[in-house]
Amino acid sequence: MSHPVYLVDDDEAVRCALRLLLSTVDIDVITFSDPQSFLAQLGGLAPGCLILDIRMPLISGLKLQEKLAEKGVDWPTVIISGHGDIEACRRAFRNGAVDFLSKPVDEQDLIDAIQKGSDALEMQLRADLEQAEARNLLATLTVRESEVLDRIAQGFTTKQIAEGLGLSPRTVESHRAAIGAKLGTTSQAEMTRAWIEGGVSP
Repeated sequence: MSHPVYLVDDDEAVRCALRLLLSTVDIDVITFSDPQSFLAQLGGLAPGCLILDIRMPLISGLKLQEKLAEKGVDWPTVIISGHGDIEACRRAFRNGAVDFLSKPVDEQDLIDAIQKGSDALEMQLRADLEQAEARNLLATLTVRESEVLDRIAQGFTTKQIAEGLGLSPRTVESHRAAIGAKLGTTSQAEMTRAWIEGGVSP
């Protein structure tokens, strides 16, 4: 497992049992006895997959999910529950849970859920990296180049861009060449992708 797994459960017996269970398949788990201690250390934790007990004193697993969302932390989450609460299950999935498991937790179901969460996190981190790279590249464009790229991405022709910006077609082509050099592509599709990944699109 390439990403850490964090288990938050107030039941020590459950924490020990799940940690032992997952260690047999080489999944290292960092455990927390309550959501407060997890939140206190959140800033120093690497992105990972969460396993949250649904019922804990003061802050429930669902409430912790919501608090993390408010902080912009959307790590994949597996909710475990000793109660077959359908509404809680729906709420967990609405908040982005990758799975909802009932206690006693089936070993293979839990491993599968963690793998699903790890795969989702890998895709998310890769997308975040691509977005950051696109933003960095877009930040190198001049204001005029950005205006031209906006119109390229929206499918305007060189002639339309020239008319819209009060430029000559030759000047637009010159800007387009400069944009291509900075973004590392002359493809309209690739320029549009960078425009979207960089969060420029409305």
